[in-house]
Amino acid sequence: MYVILLGLPGAGKGTQAAYVSQKAGLPHITTGELFRDNIRRETELGLKAKPYYDAGQLVPDELTIGMLLDRISSPDCARGFLLDGFPRNLEQARALDDALGQRGAAVDRVLYINVSRDELIARVSGRWSCPQCGAVYHERNLPPRRAGVCDKCGRRLQQRQDDRPDVVRTRLEVNLAQMEGLIDYYRRQGKLAEIDGEDEVEVVGRSMLAALGLSEEARL
Repeated sequence: MYVILLGLPGAGKGTQAAYVSQKAGLPHITTGELFRDNIRRETELGLKAKPYYDAGQLVPDELTIGMLLDRISSPDCARGFLLDGFPRNLEQARALDDALGQRGAAVDRVLYINVSRDELIARVSGRWSCPQCGAVYHERNLPPRRAGVCDKCGRRLQQRQDDRPDVVRTRLEVNLAQMEGLIDYYRRQGKLAEIDGEDEVEVVGRSMLAALGLSEEARL
């Protein structure tokens, strides 16, 4: 089973990917993992990607695609995989389709965790962290006992620049433009399953398994 997980920042992809991966018995592959592994092993692609990764820039598609194709050729992907963070655009989606087609396979299901932009902004912009001990809080979901103060060490909490509401809103707009193209691409193929990401975490997980034809007890 070849599964893709789509969702904008703050949709909860990481949490749900870990759950579905474990239940379905599929390796969970992220672009971050691909970059770190290739850079650590100093592969040819990793060395080319390192300057972009270290600078916090987008790694060019040809490098990302090359690393992914190498990864899904590994023995643990023989029965399938769950991709998280890939494809990011239509070029990557088509390259993946071509690569799987050469193996006589194809993407089976694309799970899109749909969360409204207002909710995403609230989720992401509510994050605060402690510069001293690194503890992370959320204004709504995990607030400190005293507003703006770390429970563990008493330091004033800080918010990352890219977690500020105006920055989050801009990031979402950029990501949404690419996401809409992917959603349409997979919807036209009849492979898209839209999941309500504003349900309780457990409900979202069950909905994703159901979209794959699995129950909570099942394992491929």
